[in-house]
Amino acid sequence: MTPLPDGWRWATLGEIADVAGGVTKDSKLQSRPGLVEVPYLRVANVQRGRIDLSNVATIRVPPQKAAQLELQPGDVLLNEGGDRDKLGRGWVWQGQVPGCIHQNHVFRARIRDGSLHPKLLAWYANEVAHKWFELNGKQSVNLASISLSKIRTFPVPVPTVEEQWRIVEILDDHLSRLNAAENYLAAASARCETMEISALMADETVASSPKVVLRSLLAAPLSNGRSVPTSDGGFPVLRLTALKGHRVDLSERKAGAWTIDEARPFLVRQGDFMVARGNGSLRLVGRGALVRDQPDPVAYPDTLIRLRLDQSRVLPDFLSAVWNSPLVRRQIESMARTTAGIYKVNQKHLESVVLPVPNHDKQSQVCARLDQIKIAQERLTQGLTVSAMRSASLRRTLLDAAFSGRLTGRASGMDLAEEMAGV
Repeated sequence: MTPLPDGWRWATLGEIADVAGGVTKDSKLQSRPGLVEVPYLRVANVQRGRIDLSNVATIRVPPQKAAQLELQPGDVLLNEGGDRDKLGRGWVWQGQVPGCIHQNHVFRARIRDGSLHPKLLAWYANEVAHKWFELNGKQSVNLASISLSKIRTFPVPVPTVEEQWRIVEILDDHLSRLNAAENYLAAASARCETMEISALMADETVASSPKVVLRSLLAAPLSNGRSVPTSDGGFPVLRLTALKGHRVDLSERKAGAWTIDEARPFLVRQGDFMVARGNGSLRLVGRGALVRDQPDPVAYPDTLIRLRLDQSRVLPDFLSAVWNSPLVRRQIESMARTTAGIYKVNQKHLESVVLPVPNHDKQSQVCARLDQIKIAQERLTQGLTVSAMRSASLRRTLLDAAFSGRLTGRASGMDLAEEMAGV
């Protein structure tokens, strides 16, 4: 623990706050009589620096449990589990949803006697103390977590009450401006990502082209991959995450428990178009990407469907551009079926997709124009990425200064942060 200014002190979270875990959902108990249905917050609701209430689930619990766990304004919510970078992520509850409780993967810290401003605890846990959570979290096969007893030992700097309010005033002012800038950057990035699709949909050549069904554009029947468990030293197989934008990322692979002979019918080659057969998100099911390079031997799994095109009728690059457009997305999303929370499409669905297909020369012209747009898009994306990195660096510097006492007594906290960040 670093030295603190005069009047400040270090305290553990358990010394200054009542820390509690939440409710564990048990589907078998949801039908029991005598339970009350209440809203509850999950890890997805507890974001870094904000509470996301766009999708609040409900749960049935005993009335005494609902009363025990009901959140109060000023409670600080901190994530207990998930990916490692989610540990300690959270924000201050303002009572937005009456009667709301929280799940067991979210801790609630209720500060006693006003000893620390709730925002200071949330900012410190979110930004400054991430290394503490990395060192003290436990990693299982898929998830990281931190125990209730361990988070009670979390060391927190406690300024004097007067300095707490001064720091909160400075941070509220400057972080609100940073948040606005970051929201602008995020919106600009989202618009940048749609440049190619927007240009494609506005292209008269595409709009006026004859519409044909996908099955008439295939050189071979569609083919599902094979389900293969992982095995050290096994034959490589692509992951579903290999589908990135318009390109299959051939480095996204794992070792499968099969031999080269077993994998041979499922080998991927340059020009193959791979489509996601299933996904937990309707927005992502049926997404497609092109194998643009000749890969080292690698197969594809049952989560992907392979399309091999009749290139005398349609260029792979043209299909790649059109496939993820709103025209095709509307068709796929209307066909998708959901089972146990997973959206799926099958070969029959995909074969019936209707596409605009101009002649070869016009396809080539469209692809050439889109290539120029991609170059501009990449330049814009790089600039936005640099700006986002500078903003994140400024945020970290500002908060580091706040929790070491270096904002106290300065006319402008942002001036100090910019000076220290070198911007």
